[in-house]
Amino acid sequence: MKTCPWCEKNTDHLYMEVKDFFLTKEDFRIYQCDHCGLLFTAPRPSSEEIGRYYQSDNYYSHQENKKGFIPHVYETVKSFNIKRKVQIALSGLEKGRLLDIGCGVGDFLLNVKNAGWEITGIEPSKDAKKIAQERLGITLLDPSDSHSLPDHFFDVITMWHVLEHVDDLKSQTSELKRLLKPSGRLIIALPNFQSFDSQYYNKYWAAWDVPRHLNHFSSDVIQSIFTSLGMIFVDIQKLNWDAYYISYLSERYLDHSLPLLRGFWIGLKSNIKARRSGMYSSLVYRFQNLLDE
Repeated sequence: MKTCPWCEKNTDHLYMEVKDFFLTKEDFRIYQCDHCGLLFTAPRPSSEEIGRYYQSDNYYSHQENKKGFIPHVYETVKSFNIKRKVQIALSGLEKGRLLDIGCGVGDFLLNVKNAGWEITGIEPSKDAKKIAQERLGITLLDPSDSHSLPDHFFDVITMWHVLEHVDDLKSQTSELKRLLKPSGRLIIALPNFQSFDSQYYNKYWAAWDVPRHLNHFSSDVIQSIFTSLGMIFVDIQKLNWDAYYISYLSERYLDHSLPLLRGFWIGLKSNIKARRSGMYSSLVYRFQNLLDE
């Protein structure tokens, strides 16, 4: 029997058994809450243990200037993705204050700064933070520092593939609500286990990424969580390029030959199917804070 990290109901609904193919090869389980529908990883590493699951030179999201063909492809795709993220986050808005939680080495924030916005970043990785601070010319915050920020301070808050890593969902989501201005915009990007590439690769789908990904959200669940906090669901945007990268990693986990070519084909197929279903490999949810508290 496991306890849901969101609604705190008990469940014994085992959804899937998954291995940490990326690093440790340890086995984990994903449970589904029968009450709220959230999928969550068990066992969940403690705050003291979780760091070792990120200690790899292949963890590209926090790597800079890595050499080789795959890192080059990753960086090229990332540049396209960042332009798309900036458009999603800032479209239709005047200049203001933006907070990026889990800002990594600062690529997204640098583009936001160049667009004339006042930026704040939160990043737990010391190595990534050092790189970002040098690039951005600002001091980044640790996750625990967010409580020192003023209420209703930010026009936009972004979390690009971060909420799935968060252990205390109630605390983090409440903090988002507190920090966001009335009528402010919240951007949450998440892997989508309802996509074709997820169904195709099943337990080998790289975006399960246990135990780094502690939570696994469906579209219905993420909307339910934030509307319950008094936010308005605005729309869902897509990140097309993620399907190719996730499919490539999944092919590697399957130890197939030509993983880049095979991953491109499955990623393309996933995106084509998603044109009709809306179930892209990664989805970006936009919410608006209510005017009245």
